[in-house]
Amino acid sequence: MVNEIILNDTPIQVDSYEENPDGFCVEFKVTSEGYHDITTLLYKGMFDIEVPEKGLAFRGNIREYSTSITNLYESGQVGEFRLCLREVKE
Repeated sequence: MVNEIILNDTPIQVDSYEENPDGFCVEFKVTSEGYHDITTLLYKGMFDIEVPEKGLAFRGNIREYSTSITNLYESGQVGEFRLCLREVKE
């Protein structure tokens, strides 16, 4: 079971991890307190990606991204993010 991925040296605790032919998808919770930091990170688009429990490390980008809630600026909110990443050959 994968519990963590790392994007640009930022660890993200994940609730689910699913590999697919194009890369992998994860789901994780984001609180209103962490919303700004995580969305700022995701807006970068390209990442140094690590999945320590799988021994994976590569350069990649977002293939798919969604969230269960769009207004995490209100205190005490928690959103479920789904993020699919793929390797990019440079």
